[in-house]
Amino acid sequence: MLKIYADPITVNCRKILAAMAFMDAPFERVHVDYFKGEQKDASYLALNPNASIPALVDGDFVLWESNAMMGYVADKLGHESAYPRDLQTRADINRWLLWESSSWFPACYGYLVENCVKPLLGGAPDPVVLENQAVQFHKLAAILDARLATSAWVCGSKPTIADIALAAPMHLHPYQELPLKAHKNLQRWMLDGVEKLPCWDSTYVGPGFTLTRPN
Repeated sequence: MLKIYADPITVNCRKILAAMAFMDAPFERVHVDYFKGEQKDASYLALNPNASIPALVDGDFVLWESNAMMGYVADKLGHESAYPRDLQTRADINRWLLWESSSWFPACYGYLVENCVKPLLGGAPDPVVLENQAVQFHKLAAILDARLATSAWVCGSKPTIADIALAAPMHLHPYQELPLKAHKNLQRWMLDGVEKLPCWDSTYVGPGFTLTRPN
């Protein structure tokens, strides 16, 4: 059985855990506590020398990078609706997976650090950092918003792993205080699309990086 080494509170761990639920993939989760720094332990570094989570183990095969992991699981299970084999559709999905890791994740992550992580650790958001972050965020959000103006989901009429990947950096958007109101299609996709998916609901993460829903 596949093993996923993860802490469900982090962006990329929620991504792969939501993707596993999306694809009904059987797996064993091995907890790696992010805030305790367990991703830096020697035993884990033997799996992922980047000291980052998640990591996937399939027998003797070890894989890191959450987007690569999603594609691997989809192909292993033959889950073609999550990761279609049509050449152009797959190229389109791959384009968004690469864009997410190189551009979209950093644009959203600054808000996560300033508005979620710093307060949790007793600090305060830096308004200069947030102001500078806004320029890049709005530039990229406009690109994604334009795609979603003509499509219910990022790569067609049904959700794929591209949607899971692109939603993950936004997963705490109310607490990150992401400025989504200027991007109506993006907001619609997240609120009425992704957040209504059972796989997303089942991997809930709330304020303070909690896993228990408030009463």
